[in-house]
Amino acid sequence: MNQDNFYAAKETDEIKLFILADGMGGYKGGEIASSVAVYSAQNYICNNFQEVPKEKEAILKLIVDSIEYANLMVYERSKETEELKEMGTTLDVCLIYNNKAFIGHVGDSRVYRIRRNFLRRLTTDHSYVQQLVKDGKITKEEADTHPKKNMLLKAVGCNSLVEPDVMCRGFLKDDIILMCSDGLTNMLKEDEIYKILLENPENPVAALINAANREGGTDNITVVIIDAIDENTTKGKLDS
Repeated sequence: MNQDNFYAAKETDEIKLFILADGMGGYKGGEIASSVAVYSAQNYICNNFQEVPKEKEAILKLIVDSIEYANLMVYERSKETEELKEMGTTLDVCLIYNNKAFIGHVGDSRVYRIRRNFLRRLTTDHSYVQQLVKDGKITKEEADTHPKKNMLLKAVGCNSLVEPDVMCRGFLKDDIILMCSDGLTNMLKEDEIYKILLENPENPVAALINAANREGGTDNITVVIIDAIDENTTKGKLDS
């Protein structure tokens, strides 16, 4: 069962919005959690974007509000039946506006930016292992193989409230944003991801997914790549 879900704006859409979620939970729980989260966040932003002042803090608040709304929708849905109890999901939201990427993040799916031949991770995993790395108890290399690497400290829908990380980053001509679930990053190291992107400019999404599957493909893999073609055009490539 694929517990990943995503939304990607079309090139012609006025609102350049991209969302990715990786669900968790029992039978059908993860699939429903990620689906509800993506749908709720998308609707919230698309229904409210025009009324929001086009200023940094106002747009970031819109991102926060959309994730809090999605969190409440998943949380309320989880109480409907026993089989959905304690379901949850990661959630990454990326809104491109005026040469900037407004990003909201919960969980261990990731958002990267490639600029001038350098891949930089913009988000920090909300995971037990990432906390161990931050506290200096294990190294980044040890984190890659830690038996509890998939244990989340924060997810959408597990509690009635959630505090997402939010940020605003420049998104200029020739920049690339990569959003992905941990099905990709559990199989491929960051230098491998970057190398595959460089070597497959025509179809980088398929190349990344195929490479992760060759390494074992132990989880659902979703990749969204956003190209800044010029100062006024954004194009998304996606697959799951």
